[in-house]
Amino acid sequence: MSTARSAVLGRIRAALASAPPQAVEVPRDYHHEPRTGAGNVGRFAETVAEYRARVHRISEPDIATTVLRLVGPDATVVVPADLSPEWVSGLTTLPDAPALSVEQLDRADAVLTACALGIAATGTIVLDAGTGQGRRALTLVPDHHICVVRAEQIVDTVPQAFAALTPARPLTFISGPSATSDIELQRVEGVHGPRTLDVLIV
Repeated sequence: MSTARSAVLGRIRAALASAPPQAVEVPRDYHHEPRTGAGNVGRFAETVAEYRARVHRISEPDIATTVLRLVGPDATVVVPADLSPEWVSGLTTLPDAPALSVEQLDRADAVLTACALGIAATGTIVLDAGTGQGRRALTLVPDHHICVVRAEQIVDTVPQAFAALTPARPLTFISGPSATSDIELQRVEGVHGPRTLDVLIV
């Protein structure tokens, strides 16, 4: 360590010793009650769209036809093995059973999943590998993710979401398509996950 650096650090230590910082009281009275009914669906749709995801508000019987419209008749869609068969009627699907390779996932046109819940305040979708969601690779490798979110799965705040989730499960938080920016703030999508995210609010 250089002499100058030692001198500077010594002065800092001496200053802190003579006037230690005051303890900071961190408020913990924020909202953290568990989910008690449906969240604000309209706000969720708005915040999801702000992340450049495409939002579609549909009814249950329209899921399969909406997915077909989004991917086209010649597309191959990866699906978790336990996804509802009514959601993929008329689609060419590639079930993840046995587990698909990375190459197979990369060649697929899209992946269709359910979710654990959605957060209205942040426009975030949470997956926990539950029914209809599959393993994490399914939603990270294909370039197009189509996610079904039921209105009753939407909560208003992040604390509500954490109260409703099981921490021991593999949680994935998705806020719009994968995107990053370089030092010049040039946005690039699809670097760490899907380039396109369609959210079907049922």
